[in-house]
Amino acid sequence: MRFENILADINGFGRFQIMIIVISFIGRFTLPCHFMLNNFIAAVPSHHCDISSLDDGGVFRNLSQAERLVVSIPLQEDGTPNSCQMFAEPQYHLLLNSSSITELPTVPCRTGWVYDNTTFKSTLTSQWDLVCDRRGKNKATATIFFVGVMFGAMSFGSLSDRYGRRIMLLVSYVSAMIFAFASAFSTSYVMFAVLRFFTGFCITGIVIVSTVLSVEWVDIEHRKLVGVIDSLSWTFGNTVFAAIGYFVTDWRWLIVSVSSPLAFAIITWRWMPESARWLIANGKLEQAQMYLKKCAKMNQTEELIHTLKTETLSTIVTEKRDRAYSYLDLIRTPKMRKLALCTGILWFCVATSFYGISFNITGFGLNIYLTQFTYALIELPAKVTVYYLLDKIGRRGTEVGAMLMAGVCLGINIVVPTDMPVVRTVVAVIGKGFSSASFATVVLYSSELYPTVVRQNGMGYNSFMARLGVAVAPLILLLDEVWKNLPQLVLCSAAILGGVVARTLSETRNRCLPETIEDIEKQW
Repeated sequence: MRFENILADINGFGRFQIMIIVISFIGRFTLPCHFMLNNFIAAVPSHHCDISSLDDGGVFRNLSQAERLVVSIPLQEDGTPNSCQMFAEPQYHLLLNSSSITELPTVPCRTGWVYDNTTFKSTLTSQWDLVCDRRGKNKATATIFFVGVMFGAMSFGSLSDRYGRRIMLLVSYVSAMIFAFASAFSTSYVMFAVLRFFTGFCITGIVIVSTVLSVEWVDIEHRKLVGVIDSLSWTFGNTVFAAIGYFVTDWRWLIVSVSSPLAFAIITWRWMPESARWLIANGKLEQAQMYLKKCAKMNQTEELIHTLKTETLSTIVTEKRDRAYSYLDLIRTPKMRKLALCTGILWFCVATSFYGISFNITGFGLNIYLTQFTYALIELPAKVTVYYLLDKIGRRGTEVGAMLMAGVCLGINIVVPTDMPVVRTVVAVIGKGFSSASFATVVLYSSELYPTVVRQNGMGYNSFMARLGVAVAPLILLLDEVWKNLPQLVLCSAAILGGVVARTLSETRNRCLPETIEDIEKQW
């Protein structure tokens, strides 16, 4: 007997499953906010050197602010003030002829920088002067967060396979909220970086545990719906985040604002059930029976409760239960090893292209709040379309098509001139839609490919590979110093590679979830 047979008897998509989806939705709201947080807290306001050191108490003091900047700050080739250099001495002759600036001695900013606070009251950049030769540290804050997410994915994937989905979900809620709040009150860059690492480490458990919990409790027919709804929680979070960022312009309070919903998630956790699949796979048949009876009662199929006997449940998983599964089980057998390799590469490529586009909200010269909102809004039609395509052309076809089209959009922006910011933004938004569709598909697709006994380990490993891609994405954007289109070229290549690799995976449409590694070796 398969677990799907039991779900069919007690209703695999009733009130019980809807409750799980709603609870998961609440907990996942804060995730996209934290993942996109650096777009706002690490934004770089317009800035120039602090020129107070040039005040000699004479002529300089009598100049207007605009005139002080003329005699103190050299111009770049495009005519804008240099952000990282200042004249060694005031150049008063520039008030008469501002074009004669060749070979005038300049020095790096002596006493820090002055920032434009029109858009942001405070950011990490203005807090710790993360500009010019410290620009890398600014981008590094995103990478450090996602490195934490990367290792957290591996840890929570393994721990939830060993100790259960439900308890590790609570651990993730509580620890993520503690570290997020603590990071908002950091007193130094190093302290903030360390706390962001642990925030990322803990918060990733929410997505990988809640995704698997949702999928493991629903029947085959509604798995795609659950996958899309889980994905839409990211769309909702990203859309609201643009509004929150617009009204909360201090980086400390922005972190507090987007982390607060975790408190509500902790309250609702008490109604979250453990995965009956996991309980059965680990020989905890009495507990599985209890949750299945709750499901039957809530779904109003109580007349079938008598069929939920432990003897019946014991026939579902035939693989040995008296050992703990680990990540090594992903590579012990040939077909399992091939599956892990292909999905790992796919997740890396999906995440790199998706976040490479998402982090580049200032690269097109338009309002960053509007760009963030548009990037989020395009996900809605993309994911609704995915819902219909998953059954029409299958998981594999949807994933391959979405990745290749995202690559095409990234390639188009390589040849579109930079003096056409609206066109470049439109193409980027369309590319974001395709990359969003690929992300929505790959989460459901992967959870269906892996067997129950190592599903959480598999998702943890995939999430690790995805976060490795995300951690690399901010660094890829720094390649514009080598060649302005190099970041686009790298992201385009990653998207196309992902599409090619996805083509090698097996289709899972209308198939039962594999329960054991032996199932994979037989069918994949």
